[in-house]
Amino acid sequence: MSSLKGTRITWLGHATVLIQTAKGTHILIDPFIEQNPKYPKDFVLPSKIDYILLTHGHGDHISDVVPVAGKHGSTVVAIFELAEYVKGKGVANTIGMNLGGTVQLDDVAATMVDAKHSSSAQDEKGIHYVGIAAGYVLTVTDGPVLYHSGDTAVFGDMKLIGELYHPEVAMLPIGGHFTMGPKEAALAVSYLAPKTILPLHFGTFPPLKGNPEQLAALVDSSVEVVRWNPGETI
Repeated sequence: MSSLKGTRITWLGHATVLIQTAKGTHILIDPFIEQNPKYPKDFVLPSKIDYILLTHGHGDHISDVVPVAGKHGSTVVAIFELAEYVKGKGVANTIGMNLGGTVQLDDVAATMVDAKHSSSAQDEKGIHYVGIAAGYVLTVTDGPVLYHSGDTAVFGDMKLIGELYHPEVAMLPIGGHFTMGPKEAALAVSYLAPKTILPLHFGTFPPLKGNPEQLAALVDSSVEVVRWNPGETI
């Protein structure tokens, strides 16, 4: 995919994505590994993961953030309350931010944008408020603009994300039940106007029934819907 200009994106099942820029920056989004039935068990994470981005606090998105950050020397980026929560769990380096803000992560400008979803974290002490759900626009220097929506429903202000940032690649949940399904994701595509869709959050558990073929049938033929499997890289 020439539009990626050397950036590599690897799907690790569910909503977990590893991004490597042409300059060598490694970013892991929503680490769900040990309990993820779709995680490619033979996949070895790079020794250094520079940044871990969290979209919200649910266990299927943050359950492995503490061990991965510790082992791989990562700085964790999240909405302020979630950053404070994982700091309390032992993450040494965090960056707390909020909707509309941008932080520079080496050669990647990470902008936190809206998402429509619940967000809480659960541990042995119960359920905790950890801010609200978010997505990220990642603008790679001399590279592509990527959008990871996090878990979300379709919402009208996706048009603003398209108008402001012009993402070339959009990573969108399509499974339904807990997020938008193919019908809603197709409308999101029309709002965002990306060239390529990388479907996420489908097939992991029985309720997540949406699939890439259903989405591809609903979007314009000029938009590429990637049919990928966990462990594959584009």
